[in-house]
Amino acid sequence: MIPYGKQDISQADIDAVLGVLESDFLTQGPMVPRFEQVVASHVGASHALAVNSATSALHIACLALGLGKGDWLWTTPVTFVASANCGLYCGANVDFVDIDPKTYNLCPEALKAKLESAKQSNRLPKVVVAVHLCGQPCDMQAIDGLAKEYGFKLIEDASHAIGGKYQGEFIGSCRYSDITVFSFHPVKIVTTAEGGMAVTNSAELAEKMNLLRSHGVTRDPALMTREPDGPWYYQQVDLGFNYRMTELQAALGVSQMDRLDAFVARRHQLAKRYDRLLSDLPVVLPWQHPDSYSGLHLYVVRLKLDVISRTHREVFESLREQGIGVNLHYIPVHTQPFYESMGFEAEAFPQSMAYYREAISLPMFQGLTDDQQDEVVEALRVALAGE
Repeated sequence: MIPYGKQDISQADIDAVLGVLESDFLTQGPMVPRFEQVVASHVGASHALAVNSATSALHIACLALGLGKGDWLWTTPVTFVASANCGLYCGANVDFVDIDPKTYNLCPEALKAKLESAKQSNRLPKVVVAVHLCGQPCDMQAIDGLAKEYGFKLIEDASHAIGGKYQGEFIGSCRYSDITVFSFHPVKIVTTAEGGMAVTNSAELAEKMNLLRSHGVTRDPALMTREPDGPWYYQQVDLGFNYRMTELQAALGVSQMDRLDAFVARRHQLAKRYDRLLSDLPVVLPWQHPDSYSGLHLYVVRLKLDVISRTHREVFESLREQGIGVNLHYIPVHTQPFYESMGFEAEAFPQSMAYYREAISLPMFQGLTDDQQDEVVEALRVALAGE
């Protein structure tokens, strides 16, 4: 089975992890700060906070921005559930904004229209989570303009997008956002096994997230309510969580970052090759905005169902039967039973539903060989033809 995504582990990665196992620290040592510095320097952000998952990063980002009961968080329906759930974790309400039919990201025009309506009913969002689906950045300049006009905070969910660029700058520079979040799950571009990171240019937000990721506990006298009793002293000054990253994970991350640019470059080679090999098939190929350099975590095609004689499900199942581990990213969040129970109706976001009915994620990872890619393309030909 050729998977849709797969980690790329080198001997250098293995040696880095073994080095930590032979050291004095398995957690809360020097490697996590080193990983944070490597990522912050690479993307051009002032601060980076490593945590145990991108979900945790989203949660503490929302809390640091003051999201709470009675507030609203908006995001796209076409994302993993964590992009919405992070708002619920804070006691806030969640709503969605439909996608752009070309990029599949949150649509700035749909956002503007929804903001105008929400302003009339006094239900403007406090936080908007803009998800860079497949690794392609959203139109952040347009969304940031709306943030300034309507007064909401902006999180970039860049779980798919480390190594990508927007307007020539690395995603994560936070030029147009308050906080950017990365994921290091094994199917992502670089991995720490499990893990995530929040980056920001705000020292205040970084300090809040640093507290929140580790129980709200500090050993910094400047943050305490009184003088320490002694060198052993610490204080819990907020209600935080155990969201820390281990030294083992950070060591793997530092090693993986050495190859990030090469990983993304190889993904672009594969995408261009897919574009050429699939050009005569009845599928819609991914469109890349000229302002963007995608991280290309995913390569998603949409079936031209009005042209082919097979259903979406039949094509998907045929590919799986042929040993191609395709997937679908994502089932729109608002159609999940948990969200349906809140009153969301499927067709409230028609572009998201149209995408869901047609989309298939083909294998895309830096270790994918040309021969394997040829196998994927041939299997798709067979699946579309119904042979």
